[in-house]
Amino acid sequence: MIPLCVAEIKGNEWKYIEECLNNNAVGGIGSFVDRFEKDFKKFVGANRGVVTPNGTSALHLALRVLGIKEGDEVIVPSLTYIATVNPIKYVGAEPVFVDVCRDTFSMDVKKVEELITPRTKAIMPVHLYGHPVDMDSLMELASKYNLYVIEDATEGLGSLYKGNSIGSIGHMGCFSFNANKLMTTGGGGMLVTNDVELGKKAKFLSTQARVFHENNGFSYTDIGYNFRLPNINASMGCAQLENLDEFILKKREHRKYYDEFLKDVNGITLPVEKEWAKNVFWLYSIVVEDDFRMSRDELIKAFSENDIETRPFFEPVHEMIPYKNCRHGDLTVTEELGKRGINLPSSVGLKKEEIEKVCEIIIG
Repeated sequence: MIPLCVAEIKGNEWKYIEECLNNNAVGGIGSFVDRFEKDFKKFVGANRGVVTPNGTSALHLALRVLGIKEGDEVIVPSLTYIATVNPIKYVGAEPVFVDVCRDTFSMDVKKVEELITPRTKAIMPVHLYGHPVDMDSLMELASKYNLYVIEDATEGLGSLYKGNSIGSIGHMGCFSFNANKLMTTGGGGMLVTNDVELGKKAKFLSTQARVFHENNGFSYTDIGYNFRLPNINASMGCAQLENLDEFILKKREHRKYYDEFLKDVNGITLPVEKEWAKNVFWLYSIVVEDDFRMSRDELIKAFSENDIETRPFFEPVHEMIPYKNCRHGDLTVTEELGKRGINLPSSVGLKKEEIEKVCEIIIG
C-alpha cells in the first residue's frame, strides 16, 4: 500500500520522549512545552506561540481571544475540512461561506467584500493543500472594514507568501500537528500571533485562566479552557522541527516528479504555484476534467485496486447537514472542485518510484 500521507519519524523523537519518561515529565507543564512554543514561533516568524491539543482548539482559542461571539459572522471558505468551520459555531457565531480560486484551491479574496455586513467580525482564510491565499489583498480588505484575520495555516506550514511564513501574516495563525501533517506531535496544535498582548491572553485562557498565589494556591478570573499540550507530545514536536526544512524540500521535490510524469496528460489539471508564493504542496492535488478518460471516482477506484491510497477533495461544508442553511455567496468553483479533485500520495518519505507507480495509473 502506498499511503496518502503519513508521518516521517527520523530524528530525536525517541530520545526526547525517553527523556520525558525518565523524568516523569509527561503532563501539560514541562521544558519541552516552552521550547516547542519558542522554536515554532521562531520558525514561522511570529512573536508568540501557544501550544494547544489540536488545530481545532487553536482556532477556537483564536476566536475567543478576539472576542468573536454570538451574533457575529466569520467569512470562511466552504472548501475546507469541517474543523475550520466548527469553532465558529463553538463561540456562537455564524459562518458565511465564500468561494475559492480554481487554480490555487484557496479563498477567492475578490469575492469576500460582497459578503461583508455590519455583523462581520473576522475572515478566516485557509491555505488549502499548501497554496497561500493572496494575503496582501485580504489584509487590505480587513483593514478597510476593521476586521480580524485568522489564518487556518494547518496545510500551509512551510509555505511562503512574498517571503513571509503562512500563519504569521494575519492577526492570528493556527496550525495542526495531526499525524498526517507536514510535522506531527501525534496530535497537537499551535496558535501564533505578532500581537504580544493577544498572545498573553491566549496562553492565559488556554491554561484555565488560572492565577497563582504566593501560597501555591490558585484561583480563576475568567472562563478558560484545558487547551494544554502534554510535555511528551511537545518533545516530539521539538524533534520534528529539527528536520522541518528537510521535510519541506522533500515535498517540493515530490512536486517536481509528479509534474514531470503528468505534464502531458490530457484532462488532468496540476497544482500551481503563483509567482508571489512558495507552495509546500502538503498534498499534491489534481483536478480531473471532462476530457479525461474516466471520472474522478472511477480514477479513485483504479488507485484503490492497485493498493494506492488517494482521497477526493473535501466535501464543501455548505453541503453538509449542520451548515446547509448558512449564508453564502456564489460557490460554483467550490462545488466543481469538490466533485473533481483528488489528493495523491504525498508523504515526506515517498519514493520517486512510488510516485511513478501512482502516475502510471493516471497515464494508463
